Amino acid sequence: MRAAQCLLTVGVMAISATTGAWARELDAVRARGELVWAADQEGGGPHVFLDPAQPGLVKGFEVEFAELLAQELGVRARFQQGQWDRLPLLLETSADCVINGYELLPERQRDYLCSRPYFAYALQLVGRRGEAPAAFADLQLPGPAGDWRVGVLSGSAAEVVLRSRAELAVEVIGYEGTTDSLQQLETRVLDAVVMDDCIFAFYADRFAHLRAVDRPFAGGVYTVLTSRGTPQLAAAIDAAIGRLIADGRLKTLYDRWDLAGRQQMLLLRDAAEVPAARRAGFMELVRQTAPLLARSAGMTAFLSCASFPLAVAIGLAVAVGRQYGPAVLRPLLSGYVEILRGTPLMLQLYAIFFLLPQVGLALPALVAAILGLALNYSAYESEIYRAGLKAVPPGQFEAALSLGLSRWQALRHVIVPQAMRIVMPPVTSDFIALFKDTSVCSAITVVELTKRYSVLALSTGRIVELALVTALLYLAMSWPLATLSRWFERRLERPAGATG
Repeated sequence: MRAAQCLLTVGVMAISATTGAWARELDAVRARGELVWAADQEGGGPHVFLDPAQPGLVKGFEVEFAELLAQELGVRARFQQGQWDRLPLLLETSADCVINGYELLPERQRDYLCSRPYFAYALQLVGRRGEAPAAFADLQLPGPAGDWRVGVLSGSAAEVVLRSRAELAVEVIGYEGTTDSLQQLETRVLDAVVMDDCIFAFYADRFAHLRAVDRPFAGGVYTVLTSRGTPQLAAAIDAAIGRLIADGRLKTLYDRWDLAGRQQMLLLRDAAEVPAARRAGFMELVRQTAPLLARSAGMTAFLSCASFPLAVAIGLAVAVGRQYGPAVLRPLLSGYVEILRGTPLMLQLYAIFFLLPQVGLALPALVAAILGLALNYSAYESEIYRAGLKAVPPGQFEAALSLGLSRWQALRHVIVPQAMRIVMPPVTSDFIALFKDTSVCSAITVVELTKRYSVLALSTGRIVELALVTALLYLAMSWPLATLSRWFERRLERPAGATG
């Protein structure tokens, strides 16, 4: 009897503790005063995208939806940028929920808490006007050049559906951006595209020579994703969506974004009736986007200037250890260099940002980016410095020791300064390379210059013009360094004792 009472007591205590923890995760959001929701602004409209007229402003159907949800929870909404197919990973690091056109799929219900639906969609086959395929059924037979090349958004329901239909004669090609596949279809790289109907409805004006083929098919719903460790927050979001539906605010949001009836017009009108999207002049485009690109260029410069000194310090220490350190330490340092040189920088960034939180060490994205760049480049710097140390004649070290200097003093005052003079040009070149490699940091949510260009190019459709502006910004940052590198090379080529 006592054993049963003990078990009952323990069970009640466990339930109480669990309930308290669940309540705390919702209370934490309210105490913080903000609901952090993750999305990918590169994903495009009508979900989340940059306003072409105001490139610094994130807008979209889901931006306003997130604000309504936050209001219902009594907090403000804060947007968190992430890469679309990796947004759920942010639930374990920096985001409270994911709101970005995520379809309700069995795999997502298994791994995350999924809210009640907040939007219904269907899949739309898109083709070129006046060309095959003329109907979805055409995909069951090979096209004029073999299997139809059909573009989809990687990780979306469109990809899942097409890959699951063995009867279709299609080659499914995944893209990271929603409009990338439409551009490839317009330029005849693809034969067709399958995407959510609301996405094509939003971008149809930009692609006047494309059309919706047949009626939409294989419908589904969008859901808000939350972590399985936040059930109270998930329940609160469910209740908030219910209130938004009941009082008509969600319907008003649909109508404001033209998500109810526009699809019928797209199926019927001719290409000549599609209004051309207004294109801003080049100077107007520069005025609108230059401040945002300049701020992102500042982030690129900060990442480079913060990470490279760390890379130099670590690399020099590793090189000295391999050349003059204890024998037991040298294999470990060699392994460090080979591992970092033999694995991609992106994989190293993923390990720091996404895997370390699994063992209780969660780093901010900016810190993880600096650390990842520093560690990666330290391996290359160590090889440069090791070559410089080996270029110093051994007699220099022996002479320093014979004069009474300790090993540390000989290295510090005699060997390393000579090696530094030798390796300065390649080190400067590595710094220039680091500027360009900062673009990889966008994979862990750091928005630097290349990512900002990608987002702006998608939202404005001005790929070439913005590429020119971005390239000029990179040149403006790297050109002084290249000039400095050439100056060092000329200085080292001068005969000893030369002046001027």
